[in-house]
Amino acid sequence: MDYYNYIKSLHLIFVITWFAGLFYIPRLFVYQIEAFHKSSPEKEILGKQLKLMAKRLWTIITWPSAILAIGFAVWLIILVPSWLEQSWMHVKLGFVIVLILYHIQTHNYYKQLQKDIVKKSSNFMRLWNEGATFILFAVVFLVILKNALSWIFGVIGIVVLGVLLMLGFKVYKRIRSKNPDA
Repeated sequence: MDYYNYIKSLHLIFVITWFAGLFYIPRLFVYQIEAFHKSSPEKEILGKQLKLMAKRLWTIITWPSAILAIGFAVWLIILVPSWLEQSWMHVKLGFVIVLILYHIQTHNYYKQLQKDIVKKSSNFMRLWNEGATFILFAVVFLVILKNALSWIFGVIGIVVLGVLLMLGFKVYKRIRSKNPDA
């Protein structure tokens, strides 16, 4: 198992790049939605550029990273099947399923916006942008602590972070309503 650490390193690298894509794509969605509501020619110019940026991020970085992260994870589990007997791993895999569902829903938003179908507000996308953050917190606490119960403290921290983010979001929204260029 000399190559175990190489596989683990590759898994971690692709998890990081996957999350980087998941952190940035909703931000591009915010800009796309806001550009959609602008007048011509700004709407068309911004829309075209933002679609191209989203396409490159989603198809060149995010999807391949997701596939490779999952592939290396499966390989690690094949190398160390005893992990499947540990309760922290069950909880982690639950969060991974939530992450995959989040990714798939984000893909649906991506496809809609690529077709100029705007069903969500930019404020919704700002909130959606935080979904991957919550999942990341939970998974990191689980992997580091390797305790199915200790992750609860991490989730409590996530909830507190969520409340702080919501308060920050409300303050930011209030500032934007007073100054649209903020």
